[in-house]
Amino acid sequence: MTSDSTPASADVTAFDLIGGEQKVRDLVDRFYDLMDLEPEFAPLRAMHPTTLDGSRDKLFWFLCGWLGGPNHFVDRFGHPMLRARHLPYEIGIAERDQWVRCMALAMQDQNVPEPLQMRLMEGFLKTADWMRNVPR
Repeated sequence: MTSDSTPASADVTAFDLIGGEQKVRDLVDRFYDLMDLEPEFAPLRAMHPTTLDGSRDKLFWFLCGWLGGPNHFVDRFGHPMLRARHLPYEIGIAERDQWVRCMALAMQDQNVPEPLQMRLMEGFLKTADWMRNVPR
């Protein structure tokens, strides 16, 4: 902390930069709204349950912690084990790319600052690529 009680730049997380829990919730909601509404994301949407409420909550809880905020997901479910949790779904290059594109559009729509978008997209792409479990 600096003398005026402002966090030092090393202490500022992506969670802080995005604007906290409400902004993460807004991002997640926009992500799933796009997935639900845009035809280009129909294959990705088909991999999800009929109602997206549970998916919205789980991604919100996960992203809060992933971004450096509260560990809501870990507190509820333990270690995320993302790859293991996604193994029941066929995830290839197309699914990875749809997920990443949908998140990129959601970040743009939510006015996430461009430098933060670039930083997050790097992590999102690496994580989404790690989820791939089919070669196509």
